[in-house]
Amino acid sequence: MINSDHLRRLHFINALFAGLTGNDLYLAQQIQSAITTSLTEAENRPPGDPAFSAAAARLLARLCDGRQDYGFFHWDAAESAAAATPLFTRENVLAGLKRLARYRESTLLVTNLRPAHCPPRRRWTGRRQREYRESLALIRDLAAARSRRSASLNLLFL
Repeated sequence: MINSDHLRRLHFINALFAGLTGNDLYLAQQIQSAITTSLTEAENRPPGDPAFSAAAARLLARLCDGRQDYGFFHWDAAESAAAATPLFTRENVLAGLKRLARYRESTLLVTNLRPAHCPPRRRWTGRRQREYRESLALIRDLAAARSRRSASLNLLFL
């Protein structure tokens, strides 16, 4: 029987690697197994664990690096204390979209946006929720406005 954490990870891997696996859940499960075996105590980690997300992003970047027809860009919103502010969000997302502009198919992965707006053991205040929603809207609007109409851009938030 599959537990909910395992299923959440499987859905994440399936969405992240869909361009490479063709939405084949068996291949997604194999990729998930490879990532979890490379991490110590992976089964005890929650599905949203930053180490698991980072390992999956590194693997996808390595797989996409040799392909001429598929682009990948990963932005970690918690890379610095100011990274999730509107100015730096705009700068980082535009840099990613610029790198992805030449590809017909690409993925823009944004990780740790929620923890960047509300660190662990902090409360979600009205102000934090509003800033988080504004960051999501900003990223979506930039992706829609700055990508070619003929391109297929997958925008993933984790």
